[in-house]
Amino acid sequence: MKPYKTIQCSVTDHVLTLTLNRPEQLNAFTVQMAHELIHAFEQASQDDDVAAIVVTGAGKAFCAGMDLSIEGNVFGLDETLHPTLQDMQDKLDTEAIAKGVRDTGGTVTLAMYECKKPIIGAINGAAVGIGATMTCAMDIRLASDKARVGFVFNKIGITPEACSSWFLPRLVGLQTALEWCYTGDIHDAQTLLDAGYVKAVVPAADLLGAAYAIAQKIVHHSPVAIALTRQMLYRNAAQDHPLKAHQVDSLAIFYASQTSGKEGVASFKEKRKPVFTDRASSDMPDFYPWW
Repeated sequence: MKPYKTIQCSVTDHVLTLTLNRPEQLNAFTVQMAHELIHAFEQASQDDDVAAIVVTGAGKAFCAGMDLSIEGNVFGLDETLHPTLQDMQDKLDTEAIAKGVRDTGGTVTLAMYECKKPIIGAINGAAVGIGATMTCAMDIRLASDKARVGFVFNKIGITPEACSSWFLPRLVGLQTALEWCYTGDIHDAQTLLDAGYVKAVVPAADLLGAAYAIAQKIVHHSPVAIALTRQMLYRNAAQDHPLKAHQVDSLAIFYASQTSGKEGVASFKEKRKPVFTDRASSDMPDFYPWW
């Protein structure tokens, strides 16, 4: 991967570690960081050497939210524009809307949503604002015992972003999501665990090891099956009828049964570990993407 200025990326044993890397600023989020994260997730999605992604922060914080020291509009938005919802629907990718109106955190979480690879969050410290909402789009979240997470937007007169109004209620339920956003409270690791926001709380020194242990359970599976499964669960869970899930499920297993599924069945019968040779970059079935 290309060198970045605000994040670090390294691949070991087919796991990409993506580290937010502005420790002196508590990894505060910038527009440049947004662009670099999008690039990293898009590259990882097509990189056959990457089977899973672990995201963490350098130093004592995960991400302290948007860097509020930026001059002008701290969110990088063009205040001369007067966008409408119709503009967001019809002109989303035009330069004016893309650069002057779109929430940069949302563009990051959408890149995560489109990614073919599982994303594991290792929340090592404070995560507020976009630092909190970006973790909502991760598949599995682990928290250090030093982690603190807050959806503090209403406290400073703004609203939740990064598509968190879609992700957060799915994680903790609508009532808890509303309370967390209304109050802007900062929650400790145990509260996050009790609400189901994180899978586990582990000592700070063990956080990355715990994340890698989960990743290593994934990396030897069929990358095509993993990519399909990731998108099926996110997208089918949001459908209004199970029949729509059935349609996609049927196509997925139809094609997988002819490729990686054959190796999986053979290895089971022969009492050996499967050796999958399919690639997410080139061997996705023709119906993908189906949305």
